[in-house]
Amino acid sequence: MYQNTIETQLSINGKTLYIHFQNNHPGKPTLVFLHDSLGCIQLWRDFPEKLAEVTQCNVLVYDRLGYGKSAPMSTYERPVDYLTEEATVLNELLVHLEIDQAILFGHSDGGSIALITASNYPERIKAVICEAAHIFVEEVTLKGIREAMEAYTTTDLAVRLQKYHGDKVDTLFKAWTLTWTRDDFRSWNIEKLVSAIRCPLLFIQGEADEYGTLDQVAKTISLVSGRSEQYLIPNIGHTPHKEAPELTLNAAKQFIETL
Repeated sequence: MYQNTIETQLSINGKTLYIHFQNNHPGKPTLVFLHDSLGCIQLWRDFPEKLAEVTQCNVLVYDRLGYGKSAPMSTYERPVDYLTEEATVLNELLVHLEIDQAILFGHSDGGSIALITASNYPERIKAVICEAAHIFVEEVTLKGIREAMEAYTTTDLAVRLQKYHGDKVDTLFKAWTLTWTRDDFRSWNIEKLVSAIRCPLLFIQGEADEYGTLDQVAKTISLVSGRSEQYLIPNIGHTPHKEAPELTLNAAKQFIETL
């Protein structure tokens, strides 16, 4: 995907993760891309490369455990705080790669992981760009997940995902859908963590997001202690970087230029 890139598997906290790491700009921040609940490196397409080019930043993209080219999950069963655990893994990855000026760009689950990481490990995080992140559970989110569960059994969704995740698809799909729709997950909430964030933050959201309302944006913006701003895109759904790539790229670029 990138020139002069390390492409390898690393063992982080006992988890074998696949990474792409381009480190061509000494002294410059590193853009760290965190995929969504069905995503992986490949599904970002060329968006990370484009943002790295226009900002002259380094870039790290990785597959979380169970996704893409990383090792499989041992089980689809997840604890309620699984996103907090992912933030711990991310911090260990940043330590391993000696990244201390990270600009996190997280989509959906990845956005929530970015927020938790900025709260719990602020010393390595320069800024956060979260796209369609969640900080609490909404009924619209659960409705979208139930519709995805239906699509998984009635369409070719599983086959399309298998192209990127191989035989890990069933496990990762269950890990997402069965966790979020569990009764005990309804109380998941990271508002207290968000209130501790002090680095600059940009929240990008499609106004027609099928997995979350604008309450996610408003609450996050109101809670963070540092500078925060929102970028709302009309008629766009849950994946602005795919549905409106130029608008999303430009918003992220302008934000990064102010850091």
